[in-house]
Amino acid sequence: MRALILDTYDNGRFRDANIEARSAANGELQIRVHASGVNPIDYKIRQGKAPFAAPALPAVLGTDVAGVVTEVGAGVKGFAVGDEVYGLAGGVRGLPGSLAEFMTVDAAFIAKKPANLTMREAAALPLVALTAWEGLVDRANLNPGQTVLVQGGAGGVGHVVVQIAKALGADVYATASTKKLDLVRALGATPIDYTNTTIEQYIQKYTNGKGFDIVYDTVGGDTLEASLGATCAYGHVVSCAAYENHNLAISSFRCADISGVFVLYPMLSGERHAHHGAILREIAQLAEAGKVRPVLDSRRFTFDTAMDAHRAVETGANIKVVIDVVTNA
Repeated sequence: MRALILDTYDNGRFRDANIEARSAANGELQIRVHASGVNPIDYKIRQGKAPFAAPALPAVLGTDVAGVVTEVGAGVKGFAVGDEVYGLAGGVRGLPGSLAEFMTVDAAFIAKKPANLTMREAAALPLVALTAWEGLVDRANLNPGQTVLVQGGAGGVGHVVVQIAKALGADVYATASTKKLDLVRALGATPIDYTNTTIEQYIQKYTNGKGFDIVYDTVGGDTLEASLGATCAYGHVVSCAAYENHNLAISSFRCADISGVFVLYPMLSGERHAHHGAILREIAQLAEAGKVRPVLDSRRFTFDTAMDAHRAVETGANIKVVIDVVTNA
């Protein structure tokens, strides 16, 4: 099969190669890859900036996948050859990724693709949708009618957090830059222009100064620091970007819960694989109901331009970038 191989973290460049495709073992699926989603973690792994997830080299990268089942391993139930599927299933330590014509994966990570989404759209969803769901549902236990503030509502994770929160009955608010306010509004949130509105102003305007029930931070740094004071008493702050030191006093005085989301943990630890598959089945139902749909970058990338796709994400493509492995995906 054709695959893109990373040989060294020094220059972080892919090598186009032909390698042997691996058959599905017990509990596994072999997938004919149609599309590979690109996330910030993908270029960070390629550049050697994510040692906690880095595979031994040479390796095939690519975390998100959408494709067609070509082989079903022993003991696997619920899948058949020909099924269209998607998942977050590889590209990290010990797990070959989706930048190859075939990918052999633990079936527990995989779910059937939403029927109304293209392969490209499906490949854009797994990492961001799992991150959103784990924060909103698994950690914050979102209930209908609660107020949710999404920091970075037009970003890769943020635009899916907005849609899932809305689909689950929340009253959603989201920060974005001026040029992205219309996107946030179209996704179902009340847009907040963070470039000309202070956090104190929008807490007062939208919650009468009480704070939001749930604050989902996708930005980190100073934004997360400010978010710690944006929750109501006994509220919940969730972050998928909590990589710095923070003073928790302001949230502690509100008796708020604080949760971190690290969506790669099941792949790295071997734990809770089936939970990710179960979440993706929930996401597929929401997508088929028209409540969740990824926003794709308008550019098209292939194996031959995979490095350009990585650079697009690295230089700030907030909406989802996808590499077509099958060019009509």
